[in-house]
Amino acid sequence: MKVNVGTIDRIVRIIIGIAIVGAGVYYQSYWGAIGLVPVFTAAFGFCPVYLPFGISTCSVQEDQN
Repeated sequence: MKVNVGTIDRIVRIIIGIAIVGAGVYYQSYWGAIGLVPVFTAAFGFCPVYLPFGISTCSVQEDQN
């Protein structure tokens, strides 16, 4: 699994994920569990949605031989 989520992207995902989870707890709704998706993608540094589109917000350059 290649890292394709950069630092700024990770920070934004964590903030949004925690906000969604917090809203779910506040409103006592299981919809807040959706907030775990951006938190996990930030924690692992990999977003499966970016893969088919070839998107990478990570600043690490791959070695091209």
